[in-house]
Amino acid sequence: MRKLSALHRLCTLLLLAGTAFGQDAALEKVLTQMDQHATDFKNAQANFVWDQYTIVVGEHDLQEGDIYIRRLPKPEMQMSANITKHNGLRMAKVVLFADGMVRLYEPNLPRVTEYPVGKNRAEFESFLVLGFGGSGHDLLKSFEVKFLENENVQGISAAKIDLIPKSEKVRRMFSHIVLWIDVSRGVSVQQQFFSIDGDYRLAKYSNIRLNQKISNDVFKLKIPAGTEVVRP
Repeated sequence: MRKLSALHRLCTLLLLAGTAFGQDAALEKVLTQMDQHATDFKNAQANFVWDQYTIVVGEHDLQEGDIYIRRLPKPEMQMSANITKHNGLRMAKVVLFADGMVRLYEPNLPRVTEYPVGKNRAEFESFLVLGFGGSGHDLLKSFEVKFLENENVQGISAAKIDLIPKSEKVRRMFSHIVLWIDVSRGVSVQQQFFSIDGDYRLAKYSNIRLNQKISNDVFKLKIPAGTEVVRP
């Protein structure tokens, strides 16, 4: 009986070791493919659905629109999100990150709210490139990264990886982040950010186009005279 028990434990350990090795190998493959695609990344544009779930009230808040991300030579990342629907109803709102500033433009008010990112700029930009132009192995500098599985997302076989922030400051915002990476292009087709209280933000990206021409006007706000500017 003891021999069988010992043999069982040994088999279990070998199985676990083999599984861990397989996950490590799968993760290394994903990170390497992301590295390769990151060297060629100039910009991306896509349609998105952002789902903000609040666990206390059990409600989903949905926003839909188009997103544009580009890398400038400095290097500097810029992002513009044109939100066209809120919970299925038409709306107009633009979120722009450029020149170290986040600007929220609400033309129906009309109002622009400005948020300087200041010394947090590098950290903010690192979240922008999660799955869009960022190096795979660079993730290891800021996160504990684990390969979970391959999963079909929107008809794409995506590598699902889990990121746990190393920074305590970041962990207070997000307990962990899940990315679904289309390894054939090195971009994320889905992202899920979990807060410590159980809320999450699920972002789904479709019709992703890489390194196509994007007008500079996309990264500028066209603000009519009389628009209120607020700086909290």
